[in-house]
Amino acid sequence: MYTGFERMQIDKTTYNDLSVFSAEETFSVFHKLNFTRTNGGKEWLRHMMREPFDSIYKIEDTQHIIRLIVSHLGEWPVSITNGTMIMMDRFYDTPLDPVPRSADFFSTRMYKILHSADYGLIRYSVTHFRDFIAGMEQLAVLIDGPQAPAKLQQFASRIRSLLLHRQLQELLKKKPGESFSIKENLYYGHFLKAAFKTRFDELTEIFYRLDAWYSMARAVQQYGLTFPEFIVSEEPFVKADNIYHILLPRPVSYDIALSPQSNFLFLTGANMAGKSTFIKSLGVAVYLAHLGMGVPAEKLQLSLFDGILSNINVEDNIVKGESYFFNEVQRIKKTILTISNGKKWLVLIDELFKGTNIQDAMRCSLAVIKGLTRIKGSLFILSTHLYEIGDEMKGHSTVSFKYFETRIENDKLVFSYQLKDGISNDRLGYFILQTEKVVELLDRL
Repeated sequence: MYTGFERMQIDKTTYNDLSVFSAEETFSVFHKLNFTRTNGGKEWLRHMMREPFDSIYKIEDTQHIIRLIVSHLGEWPVSITNGTMIMMDRFYDTPLDPVPRSADFFSTRMYKILHSADYGLIRYSVTHFRDFIAGMEQLAVLIDGPQAPAKLQQFASRIRSLLLHRQLQELLKKKPGESFSIKENLYYGHFLKAAFKTRFDELTEIFYRLDAWYSMARAVQQYGLTFPEFIVSEEPFVKADNIYHILLPRPVSYDIALSPQSNFLFLTGANMAGKSTFIKSLGVAVYLAHLGMGVPAEKLQLSLFDGILSNINVEDNIVKGESYFFNEVQRIKKTILTISNGKKWLVLIDELFKGTNIQDAMRCSLAVIKGLTRIKGSLFILSTHLYEIGDEMKGHSTVSFKYFETRIENDKLVFSYQLKDGISNDRLGYFILQTEKVVELLDRL
């Protein structure tokens, strides 16, 4: 599998934080985008999603590919299924008794009688090969044309070249549903087993890549995703209108703008108010943009980023004897070392230093935040429940302040999930303790 291009940098922790891939696959971005029809296509999609581009040219080329496929979704061949691919692989993996070269009546009938199991596999496989070859011929037409991306034109040309064989052209003349005689089954079976394997392997690899792009195109259409606009810039920036989280069934959208003049967003608000979702929304959208994918936003303009780095779901490590706080410190240390290389990074930090007491957390958080504001080549979003830190940061011209408002109505918490300018003043922990009857339970002890 080709892996010869460079890519935007995302480490395993960030992939996990953004739920791009997940052990519970149904809760992942990968699962959300997976409309592939074959296992091989699914693995190519996984590979592509692990290789976000570091080049605007490559991103726009993939956007062009996806746009073209979107325009042909209604014509995409349905004859190539996962069952078809499995059956053809089984045909090549199964050691068959030699298929007779002679197609005379006696040889073919004797093979069917004496090698009935092998003949059954051949008979069933030939139909699948016909469906596969017909589907590939149809794809060559769909992905070609003067306006098609060069990569698709090359694939179309290669498909035609690989199908340019007498037996394959004869096989293509058989219509879907049309049965094969014993003579035809053994005639094509002999050719497929003896002379088609190399061509088949190359055709399947092309199809799996097309299947992965088809999946991306289906996702763009299914979810109404918008292709972002990349702006050539030496400095990082991102401007999003009505951006939302792709994994939520009923998401709330936000507007956001970060630039060198305002590269640090200080985000506050109560637990459950929407801070983590907001941070992940931007991270996922920027990541998808670097795949060449459409994004969950009305409009997204951004510079090319060298990487995304997150600090969201830190865990302790009992086996190594490492505390939650120690791993928080190690993650921040790695972040600082990584983004000090002068490249453009999007850095996402959710709730710094939850693993220590409040006084210590405030001191540590303030030190880290003040240090990060001195890094001008990256963009930062940092959420915290330590609102007091905001007062210390108000003198920094590149820091902007946003919060999620929470109201109490009829003794219930109401979350608007709307961003507002400023710093939150919500102190709702004890209220939640009361409304959940914890205080009442304690009073009865």
